[in-house]
Amino acid sequence: MEIKILGPGCANCHKLEQLTVDALAELGIDADVRLVTDRNEISKWVMMTPGLLINGKLFSQGKIPSPSTLKRWFQEAAAQI
Repeated sequence: MEIKILGPGCANCHKLEQLTVDALAELGIDADVRLVTDRNEISKWVMMTPGLLINGKLFSQGKIPSPSTLKRWFQEAAAQI
């Protein structure tokens, strides 16, 4: 599974990155998690950061989803692989 956190490196971006890593660890799901800070790449996907891409699909932008929401999204994405 490929997960991208889109943002300039702000506190919210890092918080979403940590919540993502924690949720994946709790679920035992192996994923490639990357923080994308390139403004050109970010602007292709979102107008507001942080953004969350799972396997190339936009799931969230401009907010930090709850841990339970993240877990649900990761489980659903893992089931599709």
